[in-house]
Amino acid sequence: MTYKKGLKDGIPIALGYLSVSFAFGVTAVDMGIPALIALLTSMTNLTSAGQLAGITVIAVFGTFLEVILTQVVINARYFLMSLTLSQKLDGKFKFLDRVLCAFGITDEIFAVAVHNKEPISKRYIWGLITLPYFGWATGTIFGALMGNVLPAIIVNALSIALFAMFIAIIIPGAMENKKILPVILISATLSCILYFVPLFDFISQGISYIICAVIASCLGALIFPIKEDSQDEQ
Repeated sequence: MTYKKGLKDGIPIALGYLSVSFAFGVTAVDMGIPALIALLTSMTNLTSAGQLAGITVIAVFGTFLEVILTQVVINARYFLMSLTLSQKLDGKFKFLDRVLCAFGITDEIFAVAVHNKEPISKRYIWGLITLPYFGWATGTIFGALMGNVLPAIIVNALSIALFAMFIAIIIPGAMENKKILPVILISATLSCILYFVPLFDFISQGISYIICAVIASCLGALIFPIKEDSQDEQ
């Protein structure tokens, strides 16, 4: 798996990130965050929900502890993604390589990488991360500097692109492997229950992601177990 293939696979993600990060840049400036700080935030982080929550706490003069706790809760799902992805990396990854790889893991990058049947090489994962990273940073600075040019309704609509892109990533896998679709439906059902049922209002969005992922994956493993010989064949 080459760097060039990683770049190619990262193009749709980068295009989606341009629109979403544009909206983030607009929101950051509206909250009183300078454009340069918004750009630095996107260059040192790669998480839409985490960044938005972070600048919200900063804008209301929250404490460092509040920022840290907010990020841990919202981005806790990346622990699971990193653990899953680490099992697909080839043997050439050293500790520093894994740290840098973890920095670039997002929902979409994880979804694309984990669908590869071959072991993931360093060159491929760097290529996959490159364009989304610069797409995220570029969209942020454009939104911070030019956000006032576009009507608010258009800016808000841009954020839908990320969800549509993520659906486009997981649907082909569900169509190819019939065992994936029930797991997706279980996770979606749990997510709706946690979001709409007032009893679960105390559960934050970040924690709800973890709950849905763990329960759905466990049920999927119990109902549709994969034999070891099947994994070896892949």
